[in-house]
Order: sequence, then structure tokens, then C-alpha cells
Amino acid sequence: MKRPQGHDRQEVPASAPASRPSDPAGRDVRTSSGPSRSVGTVTEPIPVVRPERATTQASPLSAPAPSRETDSSPYSRLPSNREIDKALRAARRERKRLERGEVRRFTKRSRRRRLAWLAVAGVVVLLVVAVGLVAYSPLLALKHIQVTGTSRLDASAVEKKLTDQLGTPLPLLDQASISSDLAAFPLIRSYAVESHPPDSIVVRVVERQPVGVIQQGTAYTLVDAAKIPISSSEKRPDGYPMIAASGGAADVDADSGFAAAASVLSALPADVLAQVDTIAAKTKDDVSFTLRGRHATVVWGSAEDSSLKAADLAALLKSAGDASRYDVSSPHSVTTG
Repeated sequence: MKRPQGHDRQEVPASAPASRPSDPAGRDVRTSSGPSRSVGTVTEPIPVVRPERATTQASPLSAPAPSRETDSSPYSRLPSNREIDKALRAARRERKRLERGEVRRFTKRSRRRRLAWLAVAGVVVLLVVAVGLVAYSPLLALKHIQVTGTSRLDASAVEKKLTDQLGTPLPLLDQASISSDLAAFPLIRSYAVESHPPDSIVVRVVERQPVGVIQQGTAYTLVDAAKIPISSSEKRPDGYPMIAASGGAADVDADSGFAAAASVLSALPADVLAQVDTIAAKTKDDVSFTLRGRHATVVWGSAEDSSLKAADLAALLKSAGDASRYDVSSPHSVTTG
């Protein structure tokens, strides 16, 4: 046990005066009557420590002092289920917000690309809708029809035949109806319809070209390579060869005599074709024809190598113009007689 300060010091006995005045502070005051007879040892006073305002350290074994402040223990008050649900909802909202931010950050480029594609698609859709509205509106209704490429046909008659299409928007023209109307003209071999917005079309016609004349009874019929009648008359037309061949056209019977004769006539040069009077063919391999003015016969054979045979014949007519027979059935070995 710790002893108080100054407890182990021994006091020295001294003879003190019977009485000595002291000042109010307790200090020793000597009188002026003279020195004292003896001086004794003065004991140092024990310092007195005044208690400060400090919290007293409690002993571990002592009971805790009651505190005026409210107990701050986390278990002093448990949250209710409503507060827990509210906190969970707030946490979920915060997590979703963070996740959306991360998704936006990582998909920024793809979203830009998607927006670009959507913008392009929107522009295309708007253009299609605009074009459709304009194309199918009365602004593009047909008002004018023009027919070109006719020589034997009457263009005005063809235009009049197509008047049932007037008032129809150009994109809605009935091509089947146009084909049916033009089929009434046998001279038309083919045609093409061109639209010229806002209100016109041009019909380009390719007429059939006659290759010869066939005799049917007492009538002479001008036909083309497909044996389609072009015109008929009681008198033989000038400038066209007479075709004395059996069978149909090439699209009906490719091995017929008529098909071979028509093929040979199409291969002849214009100056030689103008001299052909009559062409005959019983089969596809025995084509022959006569030349007017010369009274000569040309043995052609089959329609194969017609271009080479035509060149040989043109050379023979110049070199042996007085011959009465020209045999070019073998183009590499021609003969005259």
C-alpha cells in the first residue's frame, strides 16, 4: 500500500517558543524582540489534490453506473418489416440504376449503330411511301400515247386501240390488256412500252419483215420467216421470191422445207436476194432456187454453213456470170456449169 508523501520522515524535536504570532497565511513571523533561541525542522505540507471533473474509473467488478444518455447499442431498437422492405427496394433501385449505367456505357457504340440503321430505314420507308403516294395518284394518270416504228401499220389505229388505258396511273397500266390489244395487228412482231412521266407512254413497235410469197389458191400471201401472213393480194407482189416449200415455220417444225428456205433467204446478201425468183425445198437438205434475169439455178443443199455458201455464190456470180448452174452445196468445193 502506497504511503502518503512525507510519512516516512521523522520529526526532529525542537524547543519552540511558547507562542509565535503568525500572519493570516500561516507563515512564521519573527518578532523584533530578538532572535529565537533555537531553530527546528519544518515538515513540508502534504499537497492536497482537489478532485477534478473527471469520470471515475469504475472497477471491473463494480456494477455499471446508470447513464443519463440513451443507450446507443445496435440492438437497442430493431427495424420493422416495413422499414426493411423500404431499404431493400431502395437498394434494388440503386443496383438497377448502376447496372443501367454500366449497360449504357458498354453498349454505347452498338446503340449508335442501331440508331443509324433505324434512321436510314426510316428515311427509306418515307421515300417509299412518298413515291407510292405520288406514283399511284392521279398526277401520273396516262393522257398521251405515241406509237413509233411502223411502216406498213397505221400508227393512229394502234393508238386508238390503246385508248382504254387512258386515265390509268402509269405504274398501274395493264400490260396483259396492252398485249391483247396489240395482238389484233399481225404485222407487229414485238413491241416495248416506255413510260414517260408524268402522263405519257411510247409504244415502240417492230414490224414483221416479209421474206417471200406463198401461193394459196389464186391468192398470193406475203409471209415472214415465221410464216405469218402480212398481206394478201390476187397479184404476186414484186420484189419478193416465191417460196415453194412444204411444212411449217421453224418454231413449229425445224426440219421442214419452209424453215430451211426461210433460213437461206435470211442469210443471202441484199444484192443476191433481189435476184431470187423462186426457192424450193422438199426437205431441209435439198434447198435450191432460180435467179431471175439469168435463168440460172443455184443448188444450195442444207441450211448449214449458209454464210459461207452465200460468200461463195457472190464470188461465182462475178467470176462466172454466164453460167446456168451454181452448186454451193459443198462450200469448200463449189462447181459451175
